[in-house]
Amino acid sequence: MTSIGGVEMVDWNLAVATATRLVRPGPEVSRDEARAVVAELRRHAKSSEEHVRAFTRMAPSGAAADTPVLVVDRPGWVKANVAGFREILRPLLGKMQERRDGMPGGAVLGTVGGKVTGVELGMLLSFLASRVLGQYETFAPPTRELPAAGAGGGRLLLVAPNIVHVERELDVEPHDFRLWVCLHEETHRTQFTAVPWLRDHVESEIQAFLAETDVDPATLLERFREAAQSLTGNRPDDEQERGRSIVELVQTPVQREILARLTAVMSLLEGHADYVMDGVGPAVVPSVAEIREKFQKRRASGAGRLDLALRRLLGLDAKLRQYRDGERFVRAVVDQVGMDGFNRVWTSPNTLPTKAEIGKPADWVARVHRTAES
Repeated sequence: MTSIGGVEMVDWNLAVATATRLVRPGPEVSRDEARAVVAELRRHAKSSEEHVRAFTRMAPSGAAADTPVLVVDRPGWVKANVAGFREILRPLLGKMQERRDGMPGGAVLGTVGGKVTGVELGMLLSFLASRVLGQYETFAPPTRELPAAGAGGGRLLLVAPNIVHVERELDVEPHDFRLWVCLHEETHRTQFTAVPWLRDHVESEIQAFLAETDVDPATLLERFREAAQSLTGNRPDDEQERGRSIVELVQTPVQREILARLTAVMSLLEGHADYVMDGVGPAVVPSVAEIREKFQKRRASGAGRLDLALRRLLGLDAKLRQYRDGERFVRAVVDQVGMDGFNRVWTSPNTLPTKAEIGKPADWVARVHRTAES
């Protein structure tokens, strides 16, 4: 990344240090209990492969089937995601760096701004690190702490302390809940490893979106500042209610078109994972109905005003809609044309649903199946 005297737009090391220092400790478990949880999550991740592939009729081939599964703690999740952010945001931050280079006092702004942004990004990551249960990490390069991604370009992370925290909070059967979470995350791994073009397609869309971005560095810093102030409770209530999503930095018609396509893809991926999790669940997770009901209530409710303000600012409310709308799309299509008919969605980028089709599954069926049969 372009830098002034080695100074980057974001002090990534400071972001990791800040998040690691601020992240809340996980639930209390003994060392033996922690080892048992890690071992069980690894077993469930392995068994989930067979369940998901049999239900979806999707099978990774060759080296792509060997993407690693990593059970991490909260600091481990932070380190992995900082590496991912650094990689995917490289073009945008490079552009912002060039703009800053031409400003009077750019070097001083670089030093101060990089540290401010590093601290504020760290604060946001510390908030998220206690909430994510699992993640298929698609783009991040290897770090010293985490091994390289597999041939398919990804690795599956399971955040053990968060899984234990939520299973206790919901008062559900721990072994069932751990398998249930693994089924969801394994579906994401299967999506990317069984569909060879999907990773490159999503990455190209993200990079096209970033290439269109023309964000003043001060504006981006202000968004991080708003998020950090929400996190610490230093904004008046009315400002919390008016907090804008970072996604609302979208500026151009081209960006809006790309964002619509990305929203549709993410709705498909999240909804498909929820559909598969529920479809496989009854056969292998005895208490799946109880888990699903309690988890849905938790997912929808958040944890109060502060949590809601941050969810809005980070665009997480949109992610909740993606789970719901995407699952409805998958269910409607499978009901109409069966699993093999639904799997035509993975043929090429042209067979992915549009944002409008996510809300009108019959339109996707008509377009894709009529085209294939004509």
